[in-house]
Amino acid sequence: MCWPCEWEASGVAYHPSPSAAGLSLPPLSRPQLAEARRVRAVELFEEGVSTAEIARAVGVCAESVRRWRRVWEEGGVPALRRRAATGRPPKLDDAQVEMVRAALARGAQAHGFEADLWTLERVGEVVTRATEVVLSRASVWRLLTGRLGWSLQRPERRAVERDESEIARWIAHEWPRIKKGP
Repeated sequence: MCWPCEWEASGVAYHPSPSAAGLSLPPLSRPQLAEARRVRAVELFEEGVSTAEIARAVGVCAESVRRWRRVWEEGGVPALRRRAATGRPPKLDDAQVEMVRAALARGAQAHGFEADLWTLERVGEVVTRATEVVLSRASVWRLLTGRLGWSLQRPERRAVERDESEIARWIAHEWPRIKKGP
């Protein structure tokens, strides 16, 4: 079996020519480009162009064109269209995510935590209380960063007894006295 196309692996992109009006088209994503190649191949199938010529025209190997032809003959153009990514559905639906968003907006102390600081474990507890769904730490991270748009924030470590006015006085009076050199 050959690679779908050698230039695709090297990062070279295939761009269909701009429209007849001379307007440039926005760049297409890799899946969109791949689908455009397959659709163009179908047009050439219908014109009776040979497999080798189609392969050269769309920039793939003949093996890919033969595979596309088989799929097209069995299922038509829709069989060559992109399909939505498959995978396990998320554990939380949109309504549950909104419940979690509202619960987190109230703050960590509102949920009985000592400090108003969120950790993955604390968020996981709140998710379980709000939705009765238990998430792993990795799933909590994906929920926070992906679906809720949160980012990692590390708190600054400062002494509770810190006195800003005393620090300013020391920098203004003591530091110049003990500093060596100009």
